[in-house]
This record gives sequence, C-alpha cells and structure tokens, in this order.
Amino acid sequence: MTEKKVYNVAIVGATGAVGQKIMKILEEKEFPINKLKLLSSINSAGKELVFNGKTIIVEEAKPESFEGIDIALFSAGGSVSKQLAPEAVKRGAVVVDNTSAYRMAENVPLVVPEVNNEDIQKHNGIIANPNCSTIQMVAGLKPIKDAYGLSRIIVSTYQAVSGAGVNAVNELENQSQQFLNNEELEANILPVKGDKKHYPIAFNALPQIDVFQDNGYTFEEMKMINETKKIMHDPELSVIATCVRLPFFTSHAESVYIEVDKEGVTVEDVWKELRNAEGIILEDDPSTQSYPTPLSAANKEEVFVGRVRKDLDNDKGFHLWIVSDNLLKGAAWNTVQIAQSLIKNNWLQG
Repeated sequence: MTEKKVYNVAIVGATGAVGQKIMKILEEKEFPINKLKLLSSINSAGKELVFNGKTIIVEEAKPESFEGIDIALFSAGGSVSKQLAPEAVKRGAVVVDNTSAYRMAENVPLVVPEVNNEDIQKHNGIIANPNCSTIQMVAGLKPIKDAYGLSRIIVSTYQAVSGAGVNAVNELENQSQQFLNNEELEANILPVKGDKKHYPIAFNALPQIDVFQDNGYTFEEMKMINETKKIMHDPELSVIATCVRLPFFTSHAESVYIEVDKEGVTVEDVWKELRNAEGIILEDDPSTQSYPTPLSAANKEEVFVGRVRKDLDNDKGFHLWIVSDNLLKGAAWNTVQIAQSLIKNNWLQG
C-alpha cells in the first residue's frame, strides 16, 4: 500500500477571519498536512491556536518562515502578499493568495476551480484567489455561458459587512444598539476606513465599497469587471457592476442581468444547466417562495442561485439572484479548493 503524501503548509494571516476559516476547512477536509505553520503580523505572534487537537504557536511572518514550506495560503492584506509571496516562492513554496495583489498580473492565474481549474497549471509560483463577489457570480454564470454563450453582465451586489473585516462587524453591532437606544451613531470604518468620510451602516445602505476610481466606479466594482473577463477568458465580455454594502453580517447577494448568445433559451433550460453544475445549488420555486438568502447561505460552501426570470423585453436576457457565504466560497473554501487541485493534479511544480 502506497503511503499517502503529506505537505508542509503555511497560513499567512492565521488569526484573521479568513485565516481561521482556512484552518477549519483544512481540518474538516483532512487536507494531507505534515506540518502546519501559522503566521501573522508581529502583533498576533505568540498566540496559541488549536489544529487537529494540537496547539500551534503563531509566528511572525518573515521571509525565512517559508523554508521547507510546500503550499502557502495568504490572507493578510495586499501589502503583506507583495512583500512575502515572492519570498515564499523563492524558497520553493506555491502561494495561493487571497488578496488583490496579484489578481490582474499577466503571469498569475486567477482561479475559481469550478470555472477555470485548468489555469492553475500555468502558475509560476503564485495563484490568485478572486474577489469574493466575483467568485460567486462567475461560478453561477459559468454553466450558462458554456451552454448558451454570454455577451453581457450587469450586476448589483448586496454585500455583507464581514467583507470589510472584524472592525466593521463590531461597528455594525455597536451602531445597531446605538440606533435602538436613540443615540447618535458613531461611524469610523465604513464605507472605507482610509477614506475621508464615514457613514453609519446600521439600518442603512452604502453604495461605496472600496475607494473611488477616476472613472467614477469603485475599486470593488472594477475588480468585478476586470476579474470576470480574466477568469472567463473573454476580454470582449461586457461587464458592469454596482457594489453596495448592507447591514447584515455574512454572505453576499447579487442581482444579475445577463444576455446569452443563443436565441430561444428558456428559464427551464437555464435551470437544467444550473442543476447539473458543480458547486451550484438551485433554489427557485416561486410557488413555495423558494429562493436563497444571505442567512440561508451562511456557513455553506456552495453558490446558491434563484429567481431566474426571462427578461420581458429581450429574448436573450435573463435575471438571476446569486448568494454565497463570502468568507467560505468567497475566500477560504475557494483557496483550499485551489490547494486541493494543485495536489490532485500534480501541479505544484507548475
């Protein structure tokens, strides 16, 4: 009997929300780990975390931390990835990066395994995990594109506060209590901590996620536009996005309008493709009020699709509602899926 191969794995940003989810998934999926190294900023170094019943001390992430590491899973912010990902690669590790640092780099695959898994083998040491809102949308649209072609996407997102980090989650909790107490709402985080003005998120909707660009779109919106074209290998695909933050904690929801290439496609045709698609769950029955919601999708790995309707004026137009847990499929689970595929297909060496 051949002994199962095991790997040395590092998690950068291990104490953060996504890092914690990655740890949990690696444990649940029985990822073939020989040694797990947990890395963080100097502020979190020294903390003790438990993995598979064993206590691991979190270390400060440094270039030499990656000696002997096979796979490094990064989720500690773009500046950390830019500084340390090349150092990890230099020492022989393959990096799966969950930040925006390398997503649009020409020589870095941007991967959602259900959509473009084969791109992983083209890596030069770094593979990028897409933006959370992009991941669930392209996963939901991939089976439709394969069957009927796709020429246009117009998406409006309804994004959970957890996408902005734990401080934003805490701010929503505090503001909600302040609102119920008829107190003034203190806003210091959203829509963007480093921007000039801040607005309350409790009982509110903020049509700004990330900073504004010169063209009037936010960086989040441009990420969705550019990443979708790259993942789908279709630079001519028409994509436009409006990204909105809403006051709930987990899962992003999206209202998506698409135009297919083929004529005469029915709602039943779209349902059939979605039912047969990997990682997709169709919840769509108006007669029983069946459709996905952020709460129902929370803590689940799949992408949920519902409210599929044919446009009333355009035969090739369809409307869909796509929901997924932004910390799982939108971040941690997609990251681990990429790592699993690296091993399964013997793509660690590129």
